[in-house]
Amino acid sequence: MDLDINTDVVIAGAGPVGLLLACELALAGAHALVVERRTEIDPTAKAGSVNAATARLLDRRGLLPQLAAAQEQALARIRSFAAARPGGTVPARLPRYAAHFGGVMLDPALIDERDPLLAGLGPAAEVLVVPQQAVEAILAARAAELGVEIRRGAEVVGFDREQGAVTVHLADGSRVRAGWLVGADGGRSTVRRLAGFAFPGTDPEITGHQAMVEMEGAEKLRPGWNATDTGVYVSGPMAGRILTVQFDGPPADRGAPVTAPELTDAVRRVTGEPVTVTAVHSATRFTDNARLADTYRLGRVLLAGDAAHVHSPFGGQGLNLGLGDAVNLGWKLAAVVRAAAGEELLDSYTAERRPIAAQVLDWTRAQIALMRPRPHERALRGVVAELLGTPDGATRIARDFSGAAQRVLPEGGGGHPLVGTVPPELEFADGTRLSEHCHGGGGLLLRLAPDAPHAPGRADRVRTVTATCPDRPDLAALLLRPDGFTAWAAGSSDAAGLAEALATWFGAPGA
Repeated sequence: MDLDINTDVVIAGAGPVGLLLACELALAGAHALVVERRTEIDPTAKAGSVNAATARLLDRRGLLPQLAAAQEQALARIRSFAAARPGGTVPARLPRYAAHFGGVMLDPALIDERDPLLAGLGPAAEVLVVPQQAVEAILAARAAELGVEIRRGAEVVGFDREQGAVTVHLADGSRVRAGWLVGADGGRSTVRRLAGFAFPGTDPEITGHQAMVEMEGAEKLRPGWNATDTGVYVSGPMAGRILTVQFDGPPADRGAPVTAPELTDAVRRVTGEPVTVTAVHSATRFTDNARLADTYRLGRVLLAGDAAHVHSPFGGQGLNLGLGDAVNLGWKLAAVVRAAAGEELLDSYTAERRPIAAQVLDWTRAQIALMRPRPHERALRGVVAELLGTPDGATRIARDFSGAAQRVLPEGGGGHPLVGTVPPELEFADGTRLSEHCHGGGGLLLRLAPDAPHAPGRADRVRTVTATCPDRPDLAALLLRPDGFTAWAAGSSDAAGLAEALATWFGAPGA
């Protein structure tokens, strides 16, 4: 079979990152074909939560109710697990910034929610416990609503670079001709390998297992994070979930099926308890292999998510990092596809997202160091635990793990302190919130003063909303990029810098 199909963008990978990217392209008027080698959503236990930055970006697309519903389902399972334990309870209201650093748990009571980066996150900050499979299901439903074409059971096996296009070869022999190819196909990305992206980093030293299982002797395991003389383990927060970390090197064959005897051996070695795994519902191995692509774009081939960066799962940053890539890339790539912007706009994708990924990789490496079961690292763990047991330490971790500290432009580079950040969740006099005006994608010029400036000639790319915000008399106008970051802001009716910001991010008038 040799079917030539033309599309704007081919996305390899229908995980959360590929699906969100396809949705963002569709909102901006570009067509994407998503190809995925799996026929169904991967059932393997992965990330168990989202951070505030992810919840807010999905809120800006109208998906907060679905996230909240998924959280309630997850909490029901967690409450059931807690109820089976002596004295086990789950608070009616979860802390907004429940987190750990290398297994050292943060005390939510120490976190200063008045911190400028944590204040004003809106109702999205109440959503935390949403498993990755739920996020993927929500985005798959959204993609279907937007008419995104997803071809499952289709694997990319090669591609040809051409002048102004890429021809993608699939395993079934068919070909797809597209303007652009995006690899969102995971840490062992075929697209990254075939395109020749450099992927430097540090080699693994651990073998980790995460699984949903049935066990005999599970009552002997302490819930939560536990450091032992032989490693680290986590039991819960729902029935059957177990995670182990061993520091005796990476697995000999990471791709082999994970068996009940292997999991039994891992649990017994790390916990010292005579636990037996009797059935495996889903399981995966992981390591602390930490690598980062030196660029996210080579010509007409781009990377997003784990294809661009891999690291250990501690801190739960992988899913959030990848979704941030997708929402950053989607509107930029669509603008280039529609000829509303030149290809130089795509240079900002690597420039903005790669430093954030580099910080995440270093934070995951630091957590591995804290987990090592050796005297020096155990001493270091005690020191770090003391630091995180202070308001400043706990608040610092909360700011970074929540994604609230992320910037896409240097501080002070845009004249107003909001430039380069995602602004607070403003509430308007008509009862609406800022995120509710962002559901359709595109840029947004928010006019909060009667004489605030306009954005002439860009009605197809920048929507203007005039509103009143009683809580922010210091803010007259705000220009948001489609990804929610502030491109320009002013405390008065002065339009200085607005024309430059519009040209940089939204092209020339009438383009």
